[in-house]
Amino acid sequence: MTGLAFGLICVVLAAVVALDFIGIWSQHDVGHSATASMAAGFALLPITTLRPAREVIAAIVGLGLVFIVYAVVSTPISPETLPGLVTLLSVTVVPPSIALFVVHRFRQLVQRELDRVLVQSNVGAPQFAVGMLASDELARLDLAAEKLLDAVANGSDPLPLSDASASVAASLATELRLHLIEGRRETWLYHAITESDRLGRAVAVADPSALAGHLSPAQRDGLLQALWQMVGDGRSQQPGSPVVSVTLGPVGTDGHPVSDDRMDVPVVIESRGVPRRRLGPAAWAALQRIGPYTDSVRDGVLHVTAHCVVDRHPQM
Repeated sequence: MTGLAFGLICVVLAAVVALDFIGIWSQHDVGHSATASMAAGFALLPITTLRPAREVIAAIVGLGLVFIVYAVVSTPISPETLPGLVTLLSVTVVPPSIALFVVHRFRQLVQRELDRVLVQSNVGAPQFAVGMLASDELARLDLAAEKLLDAVANGSDPLPLSDASASVAASLATELRLHLIEGRRETWLYHAITESDRLGRAVAVADPSALAGHLSPAQRDGLLQALWQMVGDGRSQQPGSPVVSVTLGPVGTDGHPVSDDRMDVPVVIESRGVPRRRLGPAAWAALQRIGPYTDSVRDGVLHVTAHCVVDRHPQM
């Protein structure tokens, strides 16, 4: 629905309410005399799915204020008229408010599930891979490099290259080298967090040795599911601090042995989101898929240390 159409609907509803108020003015009891004006709130029900929430809220608040002002001006407030006034205001304002809340929660649910599907695609990614944003950037660099090489091949930009073409070639080479270096540090976990709108705002990852790339698909899935459960509503009690912190490594510490083919990667999770008592069985089952773990609570922060046994030379 366009803004113009929404504005016209509001004008029509205002006219309906005004005409109804004019017709019942002489009754001096809007709570028992209002007729068509009561339906104005129900007319806003389908609009909650078509327009931004702030516009619908403004319309609901405006409608409620009009009813309150008219009731104060036209109707004597007494024990006999007050119940009718409260009922009228509730019937007019409450239904669209409930509809707006339901639509808002449904949109949040859909956005969350879409976000989870996007993040889940990283479970089967290689040990080192580029994310979607980096893929677009590499496609741009690839196209620029192809144009430059094609110009050299067909003679439109003969050798030696001009200063402008040489500068473009040097810039492309520098950007490609930077992407190559970054690609050796950015694992699937980095891309899963940064490409998620919800996890990106609530989760901090420390993985200097890129150990997340060694995790198997089952361990990756367990780690992601645990993070989703621990993030909760994504709001930290301490502004500026992440809701969940994940640290991988270092390997070879006490209690985390390393052999020629296998190594025990410590995965430390600190959660300030959902309290321990509110974590459901799904969260603990997800942690179990990572590996054996221990948990404790200190100063209201849940600390989980998992022993994640992985191959030193993964095939992914």
